[in-house]
Amino acid sequence: MVQVTTGDYEGLFSITLESARIRLDMVPELGGKLVSIVYKPTGKEWMLDSGSRVLRQPVYGSTFTDWDMSGWDECFPTINACQARGKENMVLPDHGELWALPWEYEIEKNAVVCSVRSPMLPYRFKRRISFPSPDRVRLDYCVENDSEEEMPFLWVPHPQFSITEPTRILLPPAIEEMLCVYEGHTLHAGESYAWNTVSQLSAFVTGDARKFYFRGRVPDGWSGLYGEESGNFLFLSVPSDKVPYIGVWMDEGMFNDRVTCALEPSIGYYDSLETAIGNGTAQVIPANRSFEWYLEISIGAGNWREAVQIL
Repeated sequence: MVQVTTGDYEGLFSITLESARIRLDMVPELGGKLVSIVYKPTGKEWMLDSGSRVLRQPVYGSTFTDWDMSGWDECFPTINACQARGKENMVLPDHGELWALPWEYEIEKNAVVCSVRSPMLPYRFKRRISFPSPDRVRLDYCVENDSEEEMPFLWVPHPQFSITEPTRILLPPAIEEMLCVYEGHTLHAGESYAWNTVSQLSAFVTGDARKFYFRGRVPDGWSGLYGEESGNFLFLSVPSDKVPYIGVWMDEGMFNDRVTCALEPSIGYYDSLETAIGNGTAQVIPANRSFEWYLEISIGAGNWREAVQIL
């Protein structure tokens, strides 16, 4: 049984979906942002809030880090700002278009469907949130290409998870090394690192940050976080045939004011749509067609290895 209610989150209209174990809050006008995901049995809040920054409608085309830096946003059709293919004088914004646009919403009996249209390109992005089980959230995505030309895109979720204790970032065992693509103060972009040497985070603010990608297609479509003191865990799982890449962003206070980590299963490799088109990893939607995929969030506490076995 899932309850869907409306309310107010920091002065903004919000929609709450709640099962016996998970409470999720979403603000449609802020790019469909998931502002809170709480595991009710332990009281664990997984999403980073905006802290001292005010939650307000971003200006379309502005820089992502100038705003609230909180919650779960969708990056589409790029992450890094870049030139739109075949469109002279059209630059796709930083972190894509969707996070800065108000979304339309429709409340169903046990789910919420949100959608948004691009002000620059002929597509509609749609996301449906539901609960397959009390401890699992499912996000179903669909992009409709309404043009007579094919449309390339890159997508990643950008969930800024709150790191409040020593936390291990979990990836499939076959992923032994990760490529550094943002070096921060201590690593070197372009070099690969043994994952077991760089996969730990603490809640201590160092002022550093880094980002990694797995080189090539993932062997399995899951990633996760495990709190080593509390035993709280969270996993994201995707169909690896449709979402074949994985990135991990760690910010220890370089851009945010607290420690946060984003698990980023990815369509396209990596960060810039221009780059993904160039290396042949961008997903392409034919004219007047659509593309669908999904992501599931599994939350619990205790033995995370058992949870992995059922993903």
